[in-house]
Amino acid sequence: MLDSYDQNNLDQRGELLTERSNLRSHNLDTLSTIDLVKIFSEEDKEPQKAVARSIPQITNAIESILIKLKEGGRLFYVGAGTSGRLGVLDAAECPPTFCTSPELIQGIIAGGQSALTKSSEGLEDSENLAINDLKLSNITNADCIVGISAGGTTRYVNSALSFANTLGSLTVSIACVPTEQVRMTSDIDIRLLTGPELLTGSTRLKAGTATKMLLNMISTIIMIRMGKVYGNKMIDLSISNNKLKDRALRILSEVGNINRSKGEKLLEITNGSVKVALLMELGTVDVIKAKSLLDKSNQNLRKALKRCL
Repeated sequence: MLDSYDQNNLDQRGELLTERSNLRSHNLDTLSTIDLVKIFSEEDKEPQKAVARSIPQITNAIESILIKLKEGGRLFYVGAGTSGRLGVLDAAECPPTFCTSPELIQGIIAGGQSALTKSSEGLEDSENLAINDLKLSNITNADCIVGISAGGTTRYVNSALSFANTLGSLTVSIACVPTEQVRMTSDIDIRLLTGPELLTGSTRLKAGTATKMLLNMISTIIMIRMGKVYGNKMIDLSISNNKLKDRALRILSEVGNINRSKGEKLLEITNGSVKVALLMELGTVDVIKAKSLLDKSNQNLRKALKRCL
């Protein structure tokens, strides 16, 4: 359900909700800096509300994606412009945070890598480009495609979803306009109704914020459910720099009461695996036994510890 000011805007010349003029910002260029900060701060409460309204659809999407990934599938975010960049960003942060393979969660953006730093919005109208990009990634019915389009009309995204549907892939659409304005062909449809932007049509603002929030939830909750978190600690992080090594040692200390010296030795023995190190300490087993227990427990530390009892 739209907020009241969004409902009042629904009759504006048949424009998409994301393209409509925000009644709160008609005099935006006359405001002082502090008043601009205040109005932006107030409007940025809307993305959180929009995400909260879509909890049932988000839950369904995460559970459905999780099934595919556990069966060996992959997750692809597909988008153009800001939407594409947000997808690539979320995918890129999974390997260092959860030590996943770069192939497990991927971002596909219209225009490829160069589109991350240079405008390539003109390519969002290319339907064939989307199909070619999916073919290059060898998409199959085992995979999941999350199409991101603030206005729901991006041809690149809709073409990708349609092609993935023909393959039998799981498809999820994310848009910031009501379904009665734009329909997207997908198995699961998520609508983040953030309303008209303060800067008319600039969907990198509220729509982008809501999208980032949603992608954070999707990837993080999937990783939690896949056993890459213990309590609230990222026990599968990749130790690729000093900051992450210090974080790993803090996790060993907080969860396993392991001092720094012993923690460094355990990380060396386990080739940097916090999860294996914790199981060795808490389960009083050697590295070979720890790895075996984790394999039998689908890499879930809590389940592996129960096997030690």
